[in-house]
Amino acid sequence: MDISSPAHASRATAITTAKRWHPYLAAGVTVVLWASAFPGIRASLGAYSPAHVALLRYATASLALAIYAAVTHMPLPQWRDVPAFFALGIIGISFYNVALNTGEVSVPSAVASFIIAAAPIFMALQALMLLGERLRGWGWLGIGLSFAGVAVMSLRGSHGGTVDWRVVLVLLAAVAQSVYSIGQKRLLRRYSAFACTAYAIWAGTLALLIFVPGLVPAMRAAPASATLAVIYLGIFPGAIAYVAWSQALARLTAATAASFLYGVPIIALLIAWVWLGEVPMPLTLAGGMLVIAGVVIVNLRSRLPVRAQPTE
Repeated sequence: MDISSPAHASRATAITTAKRWHPYLAAGVTVVLWASAFPGIRASLGAYSPAHVALLRYATASLALAIYAAVTHMPLPQWRDVPAFFALGIIGISFYNVALNTGEVSVPSAVASFIIAAAPIFMALQALMLLGERLRGWGWLGIGLSFAGVAVMSLRGSHGGTVDWRVVLVLLAAVAQSVYSIGQKRLLRRYSAFACTAYAIWAGTLALLIFVPGLVPAMRAAPASATLAVIYLGIFPGAIAYVAWSQALARLTAATAASFLYGVPIIALLIAWVWLGEVPMPLTLAGGMLVIAGVVIVNLRSRLPVRAQPTE
């Protein structure tokens, strides 16, 4: 075959372009699927406890990942990395999901999604403390705006302006997500996106097994719609979205990948509106816009280029 032919050159260009856009497509898929998780969690909480939603969701995700891993003969992790995978799984899968699910017992989908969108704020604070990065005045302004937005959303207008303590749980889930994203970057240098995701999810699912008691009776009593919602959470926002996010993190800078997450709460708000009939309150929209504005400012205007820092 003549590799210098126009047809071959055109195919080569198309393949190169597809590879260039692949991580952006992966990030986009992640955004849509993760956005759908917030109303999906609310849809399942009527029949399942927060812990049972997390366990059933990630048991489903683990099974789906195990089938693919067996077909592709995925290699085992190195022993030195096993503790890191367990730490990622416990923080980014077990704790994140139990905290988020418990928060969503009373926190609407849109509010939860806006709070989780503040994860890049915690990533910036971790870089400040662990990597020696410094922030401009803009960075501190962005952090202040985001926390002000969370404070505004924690006021529940339907309860006379009282503060919903479950907002704190969702905020802790955002911290866990930021730790997961930063911790995963180092492992992605030695493992594929799929392997890194699979090992973390399997480790997190093992930790969730402490919630097995009562799951079978709950499944028998739950309506099919609730069980299907949890299975959807496991396969799509669980397995597929986490693999896609790992692929995005492996090929994009942390800041570029994080910028896609701005769209999660907007899409979650629309899905919750259609799926659950949740109409966002003015406080939710105002607080959510403050969170997003703060995250944008931190990512775009925050860091001082005082010295070279290790890449994530």
